[in-house]
Amino acid sequence: MINVFSRRRASLLNLPSPPVDQDRILAAIDVGTNSIHMVVVKVQPILPAFTIVAREKSIVRLGDRDRITGNLTQAAMERAIAALRRCQEIARSLQVEAVIAVATSAVREAPNGRDFLQQVEAELGLTIDLISGHEEARRIYLGVLSGVEFNNQPHAIIDIGGGSTELVLGDGQEPRALTSTKVGAVRLTAELIHTDPVSSSEFHALQAYVRGMLERAVEELRFNVRPGEHPRLVGTSGTIEALATIHAREKLGVVPDPLHGYQIPLADLREMVQRFRRLSCAERAALPGMSDRRAEIILAGAVVLQEAMQLLGLDSVTICERSLREGLIVDWMLTHGLIEDRLRFQSSIRQRSILRTAQKYQVNLPYAERIANFTLNLFDQTQGRLHEWGAEERELLWAAAILHNCGHFVSHSVHHKHSYYLIRNGDLLGYTELEIETIANLARYHRKSCPKKKHDNYRSISSKRHRKVVDQLNTLLRLAVALDRRQIGAIQQLWGEHHPETHEFHLHLKPTHAGDDCALELWSLDGKKSCFESQFGLKLVTILES
Repeated sequence: MINVFSRRRASLLNLPSPPVDQDRILAAIDVGTNSIHMVVVKVQPILPAFTIVAREKSIVRLGDRDRITGNLTQAAMERAIAALRRCQEIARSLQVEAVIAVATSAVREAPNGRDFLQQVEAELGLTIDLISGHEEARRIYLGVLSGVEFNNQPHAIIDIGGGSTELVLGDGQEPRALTSTKVGAVRLTAELIHTDPVSSSEFHALQAYVRGMLERAVEELRFNVRPGEHPRLVGTSGTIEALATIHAREKLGVVPDPLHGYQIPLADLREMVQRFRRLSCAERAALPGMSDRRAEIILAGAVVLQEAMQLLGLDSVTICERSLREGLIVDWMLTHGLIEDRLRFQSSIRQRSILRTAQKYQVNLPYAERIANFTLNLFDQTQGRLHEWGAEERELLWAAAILHNCGHFVSHSVHHKHSYYLIRNGDLLGYTELEIETIANLARYHRKSCPKKKHDNYRSISSKRHRKVVDQLNTLLRLAVALDRRQIGAIQQLWGEHHPETHEFHLHLKPTHAGDDCALELWSLDGKKSCFESQFGLKLVTILES
């Protein structure tokens, strides 16, 4: 059954209702620090559910960055592009409708990470969204939630990647804690392990470093565990699956297929860590089920899992084979209104994240909502006439309208620039880095100058398409802000008429109170209309109705 709440959200944001009876074939790609993973699924909207059709994995080691500059190396980028090209070929052969792709730690941190994403788009026509660590954790939670029955009981989730480790606490409802820490198997191996077998001093330094880095994230999880609760630990990622494979082969003589639900006791993990530290990389690679590339980083990954379990006070970890990639699929289903009731709370994550941020920075919400209503009204009045943007851009514009004034939290002076900074660094959930950059720029240009190429914040928008979104839609937000110059709701209604023959756009305004000449609003409109006029090549004519 289609989620009623999602349909209500679709109505509010002018989103099209999704089809209810057609299976959809989707692909989700995770461009990680160690490897590139793709999962292809068939989404069955009527259930709603999805089944995995195919998987693809390539170890590309994007995390092997230049030690001096921190840049992604040319060799690593070439390996990644070749792997992504294979993913595209598989997706095409399976008649995939859409490809959802995200990049995480390595690309996020590399100075040339955005250049790499632009290169991928230019060569392959594939758009890869950069997501924050917190957003990565949220989507991992969604992926696990799609494959594990929580029964309203708290679960701690650990995902050990190449460049970062995500720790999450949730009970099947809102995630109670979402954390991302810069300790990953590839990063730790490159930075802290230089002997083979690892020396005693390096091993103890590795343990101490991991423990210190994880302490803050673990404290956040423990703070959100209620009295009397005993969370279960769920582990995802290639590192944990590799550990489970080795453990099962040694303890059972056979590897369960699937590994989903298999458990590793902490005592056994400690024994594995001690054994791995005494073996050379070549000796670890000779272990049944261990690949050469995994053997290089397995010790660091196992130490991360061991230290996290010890800090959390949990004595076993249960394997879940669903993670970030499946979370991307679930997030797509949420966006399109196809989701089970137990995930219903997630469908409004974007709006609630924006409203929480507004509350955090003491935004005057009734005023912000008036501005948002005016802005979306202008968007709808001009859609198909002056621009061709759709539901996705409309939602970004709504977010910018709600948060445009949040910079007042810092200072009234140049508050539009403060708004940009607060939004850009506010860990908004449900959005990609590019979408957050777009929202922040829309808010930044609600006053003062129009977007300019010389502005650093404008140049930070890596997509031409999204720069055009900012160029055109900031003009609507500027007009909306002018319409409530006194912040008293002086304008009750507005409607527009496009007159292409005279190159004019007539904006009709109806005052809330009869006799109000709205002089300040009209004066403010006159000062803010230049960006609109130059962007669309029109003269804005304001008409105050009696």
